[in-house]
Amino acid sequence: MARISPLVIIPPVIFAALAGLFAAGMLRDNADELPSTFVGQQAPPVPIEAVQGTQQITDADLRSGEITIVNFWASWCPPCRAEHPTLLALAGQGYRIAGVNFRDQQAQAVEYLTDEGDPFFATGFDLRGRVAIDWGVTAPPETFIVDGDGTVLFRFIGPLVGSDYEQRFLPELAKAVE
Repeated sequence: MARISPLVIIPPVIFAALAGLFAAGMLRDNADELPSTFVGQQAPPVPIEAVQGTQQITDADLRSGEITIVNFWASWCPPCRAEHPTLLALAGQGYRIAGVNFRDQQAQAVEYLTDEGDPFFATGFDLRGRVAIDWGVTAPPETFIVDGDGTVLFRFIGPLVGSDYEQRFLPELAKAVE
């Protein structure tokens, strides 16, 4: 009787296990959405410094009784530039938007807001990205909807443009302001 080598069995077993993991991931609800540990929790602290020439965001701003959109952005980020007209439009519609600039330089952040327009009622400047890490931000842009008591209601990864913005972010924003 011929003996089967474990080296023949191990690769198909590993393949089957990985295929099962991938299938489970693709079949879960909201397969495109990364979970956020902060949804339903109090918002983490905000930076202690502002973009020069702008109002400083404070933790009290996130607990003011009003819905706040918190947008993490950088002047060097092309998707941030793509979503900027949307932020200006939302601000024009009366939404409170706070901007947290991270891993950027003050001069470039100031120049960007001067040239492109400033949709933010207040800003934070996070040079090293420590606050972004506390918020769970993986890469700019990321946007959070925060309830008036400081509870994170929703996390949106990527630029606020296109059908993803229309089908996922806007309904969550509408639900928050109801």
